[in-house]
Amino acid sequence: MSAARPQAATIGFVALLGALATLSPFAMDTYVPAIAAVGAALGASPLETQQTLSAYVLGLALMGLWHGAISDAAGRRPVVIASLVVYTAASLGCALAADVRTLIALRLVQGLAGGAGMIIGRAIVRDTFDGPAAQRLLSSVMLTFSAAPAVAPIVGGWLHQLFGWRSIFWFLFALGVLLVLWAALALPETLPRAQRQSFAPRSLARSYARVLRSPRFHLLTALAGFSFQAFFQYVGAASPFLIGALGLDESQFGYLFVPVVAGFMIGAAMSGRTAGRWSRGRTVATALALLLVATAWNVLWHLAFAPGVVPSIAPIALAAVGIALVMPVSQLMVLDMFPATRGLAASCQVTVQLLIGALNIGVLSLALAHSPLHLAFGGLGWALAATLAWAIYLRGSRRARTRA
Repeated sequence: MSAARPQAATIGFVALLGALATLSPFAMDTYVPAIAAVGAALGASPLETQQTLSAYVLGLALMGLWHGAISDAAGRRPVVIASLVVYTAASLGCALAADVRTLIALRLVQGLAGGAGMIIGRAIVRDTFDGPAAQRLLSSVMLTFSAAPAVAPIVGGWLHQLFGWRSIFWFLFALGVLLVLWAALALPETLPRAQRQSFAPRSLARSYARVLRSPRFHLLTALAGFSFQAFFQYVGAASPFLIGALGLDESQFGYLFVPVVAGFMIGAAMSGRTAGRWSRGRTVATALALLLVATAWNVLWHLAFAPGVVPSIAPIALAAVGIALVMPVSQLMVLDMFPATRGLAASCQVTVQLLIGALNIGVLSLALAHSPLHLAFGGLGWALAATLAWAIYLRGSRRARTRA
């Protein structure tokens, strides 16, 4: 281990990585309770208003493909700090935006910069630790990350009610300033110069091709990406689901997100405690079983009974346990496939997952949003798709061992 790297996963190191990872979901989820008000204030159509959310996700996906590759060449620390500066400037612009088109453009810039910590943080973890220790650290980071989906909508709802929708972006601007200072003071460089990769176009193209042509990469990425969509669809559908179907108001978005975060935290804690004790196969199987049970329960309930706050939200929280359990394992399996270009591999993984998320939140969740039963079927469909991806991955692995 390089002298520049942390010798142990200190509380401060975990907290910083967790904060960097939460920046992106905070920028998205804090804004959700104010979407309707933004449209009314700026005279925007429902489609334009939704684009202020989907533009952020699109920005994450587009630049996500490059954050890790740039960090493989230039080092982790400078890329993270530069991205934080751009994100902070875009947040300031959003707070001052005078029309919806300007807001959409600035949200795109916010997304282009906002994913660096989430992506590069994975590579930093794998730079620093191996095996079960890396899984435990990723699980610890996810414990911090898990708070964002619960805290962000609550903060956004109260800020909107007390000070108006622009106060949300002033808050995100202040958060960006804080993280710029924190990273500048405390983020170590974990990639030694001797291990950095060329950023020459031909070398870079070969590295991307090596990752993106790998069926195993796509199956492991689909495993995590499809699993997460069983919850993520409710982010895009939060207003019609919570306000329209369950009769809550903007200050009560925590009724969904707090139980879900509790599920994420339980799953992340399970992942950390079982690291080195359970095989990766057993961990994934347990996670998928929880996800399938939760989503099937959700469908059966809404086929038989009317929606209710507790029965409609409880299975989503259980699904979150399975999602959080599978995420660290699937991330590490991808990074271990490409040890020389971990940043690039993390970028590719996040980009593919975000493209799936952009399709879900921009199209599918909108189509399902006004019916809790339709959302339940959507969740079950995502769980089945994740299970199929894992089954195909296992079949391919068995065939490879047989040929060997």
